[in-house]
Amino acid sequence: MTLQIGIIGTGWFSQVHADILAGTEGVKVQAFLGTSREKAEQKARAYGAASYGDLHEMLDAERLDAVYICVPPMSHGAIEEELIRRGIPFLVEKPLGLDTELPHALMGQIAEAKLLTSVGYHFRYQSNMDKLKELLKQQKTGMMLGRWMDSMPGVSWWRRQNGSGGQFIEQTTHLVDLLRYLAGEVEEVYALYGNRIKHEQVDGVEVADVGTVTLKLANGLAANISNTCVLPEGAGLSQTGLTFYTDQGVLDWSPQRLRAVRPGEQTEYLEQSNPYVKETEAFIHALRTGDSSRIRSNYADACRTQAVTCAALESAASGKPVRISY
Repeated sequence: MTLQIGIIGTGWFSQVHADILAGTEGVKVQAFLGTSREKAEQKARAYGAASYGDLHEMLDAERLDAVYICVPPMSHGAIEEELIRRGIPFLVEKPLGLDTELPHALMGQIAEAKLLTSVGYHFRYQSNMDKLKELLKQQKTGMMLGRWMDSMPGVSWWRRQNGSGGQFIEQTTHLVDLLRYLAGEVEEVYALYGNRIKHEQVDGVEVADVGTVTLKLANGLAANISNTCVLPEGAGLSQTGLTFYTDQGVLDWSPQRLRAVRPGEQTEYLEQSNPYVKETEAFIHALRTGDSSRIRSNYADACRTQAVTCAALESAASGKPVRISY
């Protein structure tokens, strides 16, 4: 049986997912939903898919086995609620929203409906992530430092606080999620954010352009994740990764490679896999078989990452540490 998949959103990520789905055996990209039918048609044409500008119209007209949700943070809520009401499984791109209230409410509805979900924390699916987990189990970590240093995305919603939630919620959430995945749950955060450069260069910038967050984990590990979007655009300037300092040496991860350093010894593991492909394979497998064990981030788990990133925003606003409420 061919699985028919709908895609909500017409940005770059929707095309990444559509290309992978179109190349997956027994899967058809059936429909696109955009903020207008015209936008949806521009994407749908390449896949022989239908195009819609209204969610209910698409869901009424098509028999969809699942939906991929690829929309900005401020656009979540009504989409998920309607899919849950109709019992349609979905894969949703991070983050889950601008706050914790909406995701928490949706999580309850998902649990009640026993609905299959997946969340787009794709770094969890890297082959080097398996290797890093293996190495961390063999060592005792003292602390971890993370960094997401980049330029500011050009879309207008990203620079609005009520559009993206800010860099730590919209982008650096990937590193928070990996910290949880690799090292355990976060108990408390203390954050310092600032507006240094971008508000003077670009109209309408409301989000902080620098930030540093100290995180205390339940197991005692101390961590810090810092980010900025002040860098000028250009190849070679961005820095993204996690560095673990252990009793045996240093484990340094970036999206391109994992480096393990011990006294007199250094080993580098280049990333060979496409984590987006593995993410979709896990979701499609679950749709076909009911076995969700390959899905590495479902909605309930992603809510815990959302709780940490939103607590950091609260801490930056209050100037005080914030304990995480899951």
